[in-house]
Amino acid sequence: MHLNHRLLGSLAALLLVGASVSAWSDTLDTIKQRKKILVAVDIGAPPYGMLDAQAKQSGSDVETARLLAKDLGVELEIVPVTGPNRVPFLLTRKADVVLASFSVTDERKKVIDFSDPYGVIPVVVGGPAKSSLKSFADLSGKTIAVTRGTTSDQELSRGAKEVQGLNIVRYEDDATTNTAVATGQQDYLAAAISVIPAVKKSNPTRDLETKFVMKSYPYAIGLRKGDAALKNWLDGWVKANLKNGKINDIYKHYFGIGLPEDMIK
Repeated sequence: MHLNHRLLGSLAALLLVGASVSAWSDTLDTIKQRKKILVAVDIGAPPYGMLDAQAKQSGSDVETARLLAKDLGVELEIVPVTGPNRVPFLLTRKADVVLASFSVTDERKKVIDFSDPYGVIPVVVGGPAKSSLKSFADLSGKTIAVTRGTTSDQELSRGAKEVQGLNIVRYEDDATTNTAVATGQQDYLAAAISVIPAVKKSNPTRDLETKFVMKSYPYAIGLRKGDAALKNWLDGWVKANLKNGKINDIYKHYFGIGLPEDMIK
């Protein structure tokens, strides 16, 4: 019995796709052969990623990426990203992994994988010190800034969906969001807790403070689904560097506090 040409073509296409997936799946081997790892970092999200006084890349995720590359024995190339394009850059192979204050969420786990967590991010609502803001309900009639597509955006949308008269202004990256609040375009902000002191530092006249915590998220290294070898290596790397204190030292340096005890045991 002979297969027709259309069926043969379909089978050939499936074989090619299978071969491509197999070739693409071992990112760890690709990194080692290339002798370089492409790490996506949000340079506009201090203290995770930023430029220092000498315009050099710094921040907790930058330092963690340097430690990762050193332990892998390869060169590091930082790929700048923003909150909304972290997943697209990973899926289009512009980066091997993402270290960009990348909170682990059920939504993201549908399309990418994560290593074991190496830090935690409380996402909060901030506002003027004089404001008696204690819950989502107190946002009624107010305008609040948030970066589109972030966990802060997700939690704000979820918690405030029944709040009447709330105006949510969504910006495309953290730097623009922070500037909007620092310059007084908005008085309220939904963001990671680390953003509050960063905004105050950029404009000391702003009396911004944390009003309430929406949710605390563990954050981890993002990688593509199917990269089993890379995930195993990353999980082992995270465990080892939490145990030896190196990741906790980086966290303390940039946040002024240590990681939760149950994470570093």
